[in-house]
Amino acid sequence: MFGKKEIESAHMETVIGAGSRFQGNIRSKGFVRIDGTVEGGVSAEGVIVGEKAHITGDIVAKSVFVAGRVTGNVTAANALELQPKGQITGDVRAAQLSIAEGALFEGNCVMSAEKIGAVEIQTALENTPA
Repeated sequence: MFGKKEIESAHMETVIGAGSRFQGNIRSKGFVRIDGTVEGGVSAEGVIVGEKAHITGDIVAKSVFVAGRVTGNVTAANALELQPKGQITGDVRAAQLSIAEGALFEGNCVMSAEKIGAVEIQTALENTPA
């Protein structure tokens, strides 16, 4: 699903570093990497949640990679990958879902053979200021 090549080739638009705290919503047309704390929603082409990150808010993206903690709902039009130390407390909507051994998921999950929310996500991304 999520390969290192996909992450390495992604155009990283925004990085919230370890030790940083951000309050408010983040919207980006590229990939967003979060290693700090975010209190608010995140919508982007792709979202990478680092091992020490904590997001309190909803995530909407085409691809989501979670190695840290997310308290909120996650919508991934293409794929959602929950790593061994990753935690999601909230509902998940994804076309593809991968949960590694050791990960924690508490909530409801809706999956579909068709990409979920792709039109909604594309519209949100198109309306994001550059």
